[in-house]
Amino acid sequence: MFLFISQALHVLAALGVFAAIGAVCLGGSESHRKSASILHGISLLVLLLFGLHLLFSQQLAGTGGWWHVKILLWLVLGVAPVVARRKVMPPGALLGICLALGGVAAFLGLAKPF
Repeated sequence: MFLFISQALHVLAALGVFAAIGAVCLGGSESHRKSASILHGISLLVLLLFGLHLLFSQQLAGTGGWWHVKILLWLVLGVAPVVARRKVMPPGALLGICLALGGVAAFLGLAKPF
């Protein structure tokens, strides 16, 4: 039962990360962006904690390097709001890249290819 709750919270945190990235990229006022940044940080923390909990509670840490790549993707998603605020790339492109990275992370978590 607790495993199912952990998985659900992990997915919910991932949804929070992407909602916050979308709000930072497309949001209007500074107060909305600040609220989105807070949601982004909290969601990233919950995503990491429950992801590591799932990894070690199911003894998957020794199954390969797929989870190392997922942590690197987590770091990239953590930097996305900074890239959006500094306008390094267009917001639509950044949002598309983040969604693609989220798809790769989901694939790695489900398939565990290496």
